[in-house]
Amino acid sequence: MTEASGRHRAGAKAGLAVLAWAVAVVSVAGFAGAWVLAVRNRDVPNIGADWGPDRFLVAYAVTGAVVASRRPANPVGWLLLGIGLVTACRGLAGEYALYAIAGSARPASGVWAAWFVRWSLSLLFPGGLLTFLLLLFPDGHALTPRWRAVGLLGAGVSVLYILVNWLDPGLLAVTGLPRLPNPTGVSGAIHVSRSGPTGATAWVFAWLSLLAAAVSVVIRYRRSAGEERLQLKWFAYAAGLSLVLMFALLPVAVTSAGQVTYDLAIVAGIGLALPVAIGVAVLKYRLYAIHRIISRSVSYAVVTGLVVGVYLGFVALLTDVLPFRGTVGVAVAVLVAAAVFNPLRRRVQALVDRRFDRARYDAERVVAQFSVQLREQVDLDVLGAGLLGVVNHVLAPEHVALWLNEGGSGGLGGRRRLEDPDSGVAIGDAAG
Repeated sequence: MTEASGRHRAGAKAGLAVLAWAVAVVSVAGFAGAWVLAVRNRDVPNIGADWGPDRFLVAYAVTGAVVASRRPANPVGWLLLGIGLVTACRGLAGEYALYAIAGSARPASGVWAAWFVRWSLSLLFPGGLLTFLLLLFPDGHALTPRWRAVGLLGAGVSVLYILVNWLDPGLLAVTGLPRLPNPTGVSGAIHVSRSGPTGATAWVFAWLSLLAAAVSVVIRYRRSAGEERLQLKWFAYAAGLSLVLMFALLPVAVTSAGQVTYDLAIVAGIGLALPVAIGVAVLKYRLYAIHRIISRSVSYAVVTGLVVGVYLGFVALLTDVLPFRGTVGVAVAVLVAAAVFNPLRRRVQALVDRRFDRARYDAERVVAQFSVQLREQVDLDVLGAGLLGVVNHVLAPEHVALWLNEGGSGGLGGRRRLEDPDSGVAIGDAAG
């Protein structure tokens, strides 16, 4: 009976893996079709349209397939797949609508594609799949059973808002497309609109459900420990990186080139970093590398800001205060900035490691102290005990042994028991 049950579970898992990859293949095909039409419409760099960002979110489909095929019981992978499928359909529908209604004919298929783009965002945001992703990350369970009500609220108001979009008799307002008649709009006895009381109320409650889901992530982090805290740190790092890029590059978005840079930064953060971080967290792949990644990101951001400040300061000093011509002042400022980069990087990295990568900082400090002891100590017993203590502190192995061969024709001498000088626990034998 157990054997049959095991075979059944293995077969079910294999079937779910096939389903996950099938959905991912359909999504990738949709993304490919959207890009082909975007090239045809000469719309590749534009993400200002309602469907523009969706074309770049292929990482959700791929990451979702990997997570769902390996952890089919965890709904996080299926939610990522759902986000990938919906965004692929939105991107394809938007580009097709732009292509179809470019002429004067405006076929019905183009109108229906624009209709889908108008309401399908509610499947994702604010009360759709994103709310459930925040509620269930990382283990696939809500923080407590009561938090399920937030998901039910988000789903309910999202369905209501979609119905309001369907029944709204007004014109379809889709950014990037001309206004078109709503093919499902109803006027007369039943009159609802997105801007009316029903639509506005549904939109507000959808946002409230999303904010409540975000609060649940914060509470989960405060209560977490061990691997779960590392999983949440991966998510927090990706979300924080996305927000920092959005706000840091906002001043340069006023120009056309700056707008492209700003859009690409948003895509890199929300469209790539976030789904990859979620996948790493759920699969628990290299979880402990998050401290090193955070410390490197913070240190290089600080160093970049300082070097840019030094460069701009020297340019202003040499060209405005001192009698240097512009090109000479710029050249000197570049040389100064290049000269201070490495010293600044080392100093800032050491400071940041103390806060964000404490384990690595402590390990390097212990090794450095032992290297000083090597130069000053000649007693093999003391050095052996010190070496075992360093290895035990830095690597924390389950077992460690040190063998010392002092030479001689008699082979190995008597055995002696070494202990970790810090803990006093016997951790190895030595032969002298």
